[in-house]
Amino acid sequence: MRTKSLKKNRINVVTLGCSKNVYDSEVLMGQLRANNKEVVHEEEGNIVVINTCGFIANAKEESVNTILEFVQKKEEGLIDKVFVTGCLSERYKPDLQKEIPNVDQYFGTTELPSLLKALGADYKHELIGERLTTTPKNYAYLKIAEGCDRPCSFCAIPIMRGKHRSTPIEELVIEAEKLAANGVKELILIAQDLTYYGLDLYKKRELAALLKALVKVEGVEWIRLHYAFPTGFPMEVLEVMHNEPKICNYIDIPLQHISDAILKSMRRGTTQEKTTKLIQDFRQAVPEMAIRTTLIVGYPGETEEDFQTLKQWVSDMRFERLGCFTYSHEENTHAYQLVDDVPEEVKMQRANEIMELQSQISWELNQQKIGKTYRVLIDRKEGDYYVGRTEFDSPDVDNEVLINAEEGYLRTGEFFSIKITDASDFDLYGEVSKN
Repeated sequence: MRTKSLKKNRINVVTLGCSKNVYDSEVLMGQLRANNKEVVHEEEGNIVVINTCGFIANAKEESVNTILEFVQKKEEGLIDKVFVTGCLSERYKPDLQKEIPNVDQYFGTTELPSLLKALGADYKHELIGERLTTTPKNYAYLKIAEGCDRPCSFCAIPIMRGKHRSTPIEELVIEAEKLAANGVKELILIAQDLTYYGLDLYKKRELAALLKALVKVEGVEWIRLHYAFPTGFPMEVLEVMHNEPKICNYIDIPLQHISDAILKSMRRGTTQEKTTKLIQDFRQAVPEMAIRTTLIVGYPGETEEDFQTLKQWVSDMRFERLGCFTYSHEENTHAYQLVDDVPEEVKMQRANEIMELQSQISWELNQQKIGKTYRVLIDRKEGDYYVGRTEFDSPDVDNEVLINAEEGYLRTGEFFSIKITDASDFDLYGEVSKN
């Protein structure tokens, strides 16, 4: 006998993958709310929408497992309908329809109006910037462009997200104003490639112009840059960062590798010499800047010599933040034609070596912060600590500042001057400054 759902016509949006997916889910939820639909994020509901990731093997596996989990619930009568959207659905829709037919409908990354229609809602074009944010109230992602025109050999994003499409500056300012009116103090600018922003609309790179417009938004106090590309970086952005206190001295610039042979095969359009100079130029223009990068190890043809070159370079550059991934062999990418010849255990060993090295670098850099006072934004209270971040740290991926909650009340979403009293590899400990 079928079990009746407890929450009738309540839509549960489940988000997997990156910050761009978080943003897309928030837009979907905003549209549903504007259509007077009851919508929740990763809570109980009888209708489920899964926003999937299809980037690399682990993410695809998580997405498939999540779909199977909710299909099982549907078969048991615990929920009524399951819809799937996002990158995995865009990339593998025919396969998914064949392998998991009990999903009610699959939608790609550009089919929001069709998804809304399936949910009994209309797409409202007038809802510029209207979103139901799922992040803590003090920060939000601002997606400034969709898609990517870069030819990187290992990346399937253009297959799933299409060509680069910038959002006009005036629309982004409206969106930022609405977020600020709801209490958002930190905007995290995201795109597959921030540095390409404006080329399609304005025939030139206009990230600096966008930043100059966003700093005028009242209520926004921090603006953070994520996912810049090293080739063709618009250097005027550094001048704006240096001159505008609202723009965090922080950049996330995935560099992927440094061996010239690997960079060439990856189709990154740069060299070790050019990349090293770019980072040096960053630090000269904005001496306080925290640079986050990500690397890929185990790319086809990566020799021990290539890896040692990368490892030595990480040691020399002393990045403030660094993440490392093992190469994932993705069909329909340019690199899929190559032999995935680095054994999995070697990939893991290399990734671990890089992260051990970075852990030591991070510890040493954090020790230098002890005794210094920073402006810290409080994100949440967790156990016995308030947890916040400096301008040099992005949510979820970077250092956090822990302040003992017994020392007094700190309001979430507010800024405080915090003196650092201790530090570990990836955490700082502090107290409210008495000065």
